[in-house]
Amino acid sequence: MSNNTQTNEVTDDSNQGTFSEERWIELINAVHHNGIVSLKTYFDEVTGRVSNHETFGLLFIFAVKDDSNDEYECGFFLQELIKRFQTDDNPSLWMASFFVDLMKTKGGKALPQPPSSEEETKAIIDDQILAPCIAAVQEEFGPDQVYAGLDWNEEHGPVLETGFPSIVDGNNVCAIKIDLLLMHVLLNRDPTELPLNALYQIREEHGME
Repeated sequence: MSNNTQTNEVTDDSNQGTFSEERWIELINAVHHNGIVSLKTYFDEVTGRVSNHETFGLLFIFAVKDDSNDEYECGFFLQELIKRFQTDDNPSLWMASFFVDLMKTKGGKALPQPPSSEEETKAIIDDQILAPCIAAVQEEFGPDQVYAGLDWNEEHGPVLETGFPSIVDGNNVCAIKIDLLLMHVLLNRDPTELPLNALYQIREEHGME
């Protein structure tokens, strides 16, 4: 495999240092407002809150209720919401799709509690991240066409590494930080979307799509 490893991570392109406090608050309020309005296109009852994560920055947590009054929560990163609102023709549909998937499990779904021990963290990584992600990419592309497994990156620590051994020229590998995948789980997001999207991007770069 090529050593050109791409590390996919969410970063906040809106550096608070470039904004006054007033403009920063305006940005947060605008993103929160746009999220509420977008979800109300599809759901009657929508609430939202903003929290600050020491690693990933501002997180926007939205909750919607279904016809049975069951509540479902899902979280989003500041940077991805800004990008969607600026470039996506239908950000409302994109946001709503996460809740539609959550509602397939009846009874509501709050955000899971963060793991409180190394044992709990390892169990989540093994059962809810590595196993589903490896199975998803192998099912999508075929076990003989794609490599997927846990690896160690000197700069970023543990990563899920996926790639195509058949691609010998240029980048053929994507490495996604385990803590980013864990954050997706804690936001009620499917972590498999990250390696799948990254692999499709590699295929597109090589003219395979």
